[in-house]
Amino acid sequence: MNPGKILIGQVGIVLIVIVMTNWYATQWVAEALAYQGALGAPWFSIGEQPVYLPWRLFQWWYAYEAYAPEVFAKAGLIAASGGLFGILVAVIGSVIRSQDAKFVTTYGSARWATPKDVRRHKLSGREGVFLGRYRGRYLRHAGPEHIMAFAPTRSGKGVGLVVPTLLSWTGSAVIHDIKGENWTLTSGWRSTFSGCIRFDPTNPKSPRFNPLLEVRRGEGEVRDAQNIADILVDPEGSLERRNHWEKTGHALLTGVILHVLYAEEDKTLAGCARFLSDPGRTFTETLRLMMSTHHQGTHPHPIVAQAARELQNKSENERSGVLSTALSFLSLYRDPVVAEVTSMSDWRIEDLVGGERPLSLYLACPPSDVSRTKPLMRLVLNQVARRLTEEEPDPSRRKLLLMLDEFPALGRIDFFETALAFMAGYGVRAFLVAQSLNQIEKAYGPNNAILDNCHVRVAFATNDERTAKRISEALGTKTELRSQKNYTGHRLAPWLSHMMVSRQETQRALMTPGEIMQLPATDEIVMVSGVPPVRAKKLRYFKDGNFTRRVLPPASADRMEEGQQDSWITMASVRPPSWRLGDGAGGETSGGLRLEPELDPLKRDPNIDVAELATELDDEDQVEEAPNTKAVRRAAGLDKEGSDFLPDF
Repeated sequence: MNPGKILIGQVGIVLIVIVMTNWYATQWVAEALAYQGALGAPWFSIGEQPVYLPWRLFQWWYAYEAYAPEVFAKAGLIAASGGLFGILVAVIGSVIRSQDAKFVTTYGSARWATPKDVRRHKLSGREGVFLGRYRGRYLRHAGPEHIMAFAPTRSGKGVGLVVPTLLSWTGSAVIHDIKGENWTLTSGWRSTFSGCIRFDPTNPKSPRFNPLLEVRRGEGEVRDAQNIADILVDPEGSLERRNHWEKTGHALLTGVILHVLYAEEDKTLAGCARFLSDPGRTFTETLRLMMSTHHQGTHPHPIVAQAARELQNKSENERSGVLSTALSFLSLYRDPVVAEVTSMSDWRIEDLVGGERPLSLYLACPPSDVSRTKPLMRLVLNQVARRLTEEEPDPSRRKLLLMLDEFPALGRIDFFETALAFMAGYGVRAFLVAQSLNQIEKAYGPNNAILDNCHVRVAFATNDERTAKRISEALGTKTELRSQKNYTGHRLAPWLSHMMVSRQETQRALMTPGEIMQLPATDEIVMVSGVPPVRAKKLRYFKDGNFTRRVLPPASADRMEEGQQDSWITMASVRPPSWRLGDGAGGETSGGLRLEPELDPLKRDPNIDVAELATELDDEDQVEEAPNTKAVRRAAGLDKEGSDFLPDF
């Protein structure tokens, strides 16, 4: 709106206030004097109520004050109050005009959220994950959308975001807990209403989880086996495209997983490694064993047989390369501790959403073993995300929170990046915490969809310029009015003869990258889609009695009960038909298929005299040699004349 029009409207409002007040004083005097005829004729009448002109008050005051001084004194106060009220209206109008000047939107309309914005968008409710504090109240988000937090190390993300949320979330949760702090602080309270499991692949007493037992026998078994192989062939999460060896290794691992589940006693990933590297048989014999085993009644499993046949049709060198590649993906499970922890399942993925009570799963690992155990952690998270997004969304199903602190350390999980777009519809929320944008781009590339699918973002003071720039751009640009003053007159004069003030609209980032990097240690920025950014305060659980009273001694991290029974576990091992195997004469070391034909043992003739045979040997030097005798002797390295084969002694 034109400032000139605003000023004219403000003056008009002030005049109207003054006139209406005087009019009221005039009518009050007429009523006090009983509408006597000496007051003159009214301007008009409303029913039996005469109405006089507003300025008649001053005429009557001049003519009749001596007759009714008290009446006109009160009327004067009423008229004077109108003037004061007009001045107040003018001041209020000026304040409103100054506020309007702050919201000029020529170059941008970015602004900080107000308490009204926070209340309107339900960010100060009594449910949801914790985001911080705003004007003494908790800042929480109860929607199904995902949350991303950018917080450098030792900046308070654990004590301000992770721990308060875990001490208030009453549903199931999967927590990535590298340092074990979350287990120590939150498992005690969470164990009062949910099961608490600390899955640590480096602790032999840890509750166990066998990924192979999550393969559902029947129509979904091939899909589940392929999903496991997907993670096995990409242990670091760094592959964008697979090469020939990885593709072939994927097919082999899929077949081996199904074979081990159907036919072997050790139905684990460690069992897969032992099956492929059994010293009692060659790899070719292993492939023939896969093709000859009756997995399904009287015939082999088609996927197992196809995987084995594909490799058997390749050359020996190529088969060796594929085997080496596949075994390298299973090297982690040769660790006896990891093999023990993955030998059975004390909990199942379905328990997270379908159990009698919530389940809190802590994925813990010492920092020294994070890189080594990363493939197993990635496999668990991948199976959780896939399994819980397969069926139609069920509103009555228990909600699940994925609290993934330092989640870029897990590497790239392709399905997880894709699943963020629809996981919320299945009752699965993700709370992702990273140190900077660089970490995310290193794992998922510069054009990832992680940030795109996070509805809520929390930013602390960052040490990374690129992250600060990204946050500054997300906050937006505002328009400012800058005043420029010009003075004229002699510099030694007691006053300036003229001063000119000009205002100019300019653009400015709501917060520059430098200001974000210099954000106070107690402040944070909360960005919610569709809401102006909130300049909030960090939460500290140890300074809040609501949380400190919930910090209880940690729950027991040891294995509490025997593993759950499974249809695969109860299935007896299957042996191939006897006509395809050796007769077992070689004992256990004969291991597998026999490639050579069966030969009759050589029987010794007891009537032969060894001494008589010795006399048949001719020691004469001039015996005529057969044409090929010398070549045979040279090839055997027995002829001293062949210096190329045997040096002189």
